[in-house]
Amino acid sequence: MTEQRHDEEFYRSDRPAHPTLEEDRPRGGRPKAPAKHRGSWVTTGFVVLVIVLVVLGIALFP
Repeated sequence: MTEQRHDEEFYRSDRPAHPTLEEDRPRGGRPKAPAKHRGSWVTTGFVVLVIVLVVLGIALFP
């Protein structure tokens, strides 16, 4: 029992009067700016280029 009381006194000794802290990363809310997907035109162009190369390869070398 005395050991338990000693533990309680030890952990109580350096706690602040009001132990609640503000959140450093608050939850909720919205992001500041919407995410931009800049690669959509580049990806589409690359896929079209590959398809054109395949079709040309088939057409030129039957």
